[in-house]
Order: sequence, then C-alpha cells, then structure tokens
Amino acid sequence: MAETKVAGRYAKALIELAIERGVLEEVKHDMELLVNTCDANRELSAMLKNPVIHGFKKLAIMKQLFEKHMNKLSIAYIDIITKKSREPELEGIARQFVNLYKVDKGIQVAVITSATGLDAKLRAEVLTLLKNETKSEVELIEKVNKNLIGGFILRVGDKQFDASIAKSLRAIAKEFKTNPTASKN
Repeated sequence: MAETKVAGRYAKALIELAIERGVLEEVKHDMELLVNTCDANRELSAMLKNPVIHGFKKLAIMKQLFEKHMNKLSIAYIDIITKKSREPELEGIARQFVNLYKVDKGIQVAVITSATGLDAKLRAEVLTLLKNETKSEVELIEKVNKNLIGGFILRVGDKQFDASIAKSLRAIAKEFKTNPTASKN
C-alpha cells in the first residue's frame, strides 16, 4: 500500500511526540497493533477510508476497539487525526510510524520466501548470519511459496538472493532453448 506524504508527516510528528514523552516503545506497539488489526480485518481498513461514515462514528469504533489496549498518547492521536478528518490516512500513518521506528533503531527488514516454512534452528541460523552480515538488528519476515519447489529467496532492503530450485530450473530451460547443441541429444 502506498502511503502518502501526509501520512509520513503525521507519523513523523507522532514519533517525535512519543520520544519527547518517553513512550516510544508503547506507541510503536500500538501502531503495530493497528496495522495488524487492519491487515487481519479489511473491513476496519475500509471503514476508515469510507467517506460516508462520519468521523465521530469512526472514532467511537476505534476507541471501542483499542482504548483498553493502547497508550493514552496513541488514543489521543487517533482522536486528533479523526477530528482533522484524516482518518482515511490512519492505517498509512501507523505503517509509516513503524517504518520510521525501524530506521531510527537501525533495524533491517529481511524477507525470506521458501517452499516450506523455516524450523526454529534454521530460523536462528539465518538470523545470526544476517545480523553478522548487516551489522545491525534484523527483523525476519517469513513467507511460503510452494511454487519455489525448494530453496529460498532472501530480500534485504533492495538486495535479493535467489537460491530457489524454480530459478535453477528456469536457468536450465533457458540454456536448452539458447544452446543448439544441448537440445540435439
């Protein structure tokens, strides 16, 4: 989802306010909760973006969902955002906040895609390797893609390492198509 410049500005203001008040970790947890809830419940995300639903109704729903689970600063911020009619940006603000937090803390995000999930031992080995290689903290996101057959694809920032069997098979197929001697046997 593409976040807007407005979401970025609001997220930056919130992160600065959270740092100033000494509740950065709590607010980060709250923004992750908001993002995860929107991801798990697309109706919530759609409700926030729906111009037909009045802001006070959206605020009442958000408070009912999150007031007992979030820091007072986060709830107050949601209140302000809603009163400024920026609630369609709320999910984007939360995502930008989490991204800014990771940049501020020097946390690299690595996405590993494999045909089957990683077991605990392999996950620990991959994390150790990535931490040593990047010289920073690493958040590992795992994805499963059965089309890979085996192996993995690892993406860290703008770099990608593809060690999947599917890639190897594509390379072999390409070699057979382009090499006239390989297809004659």
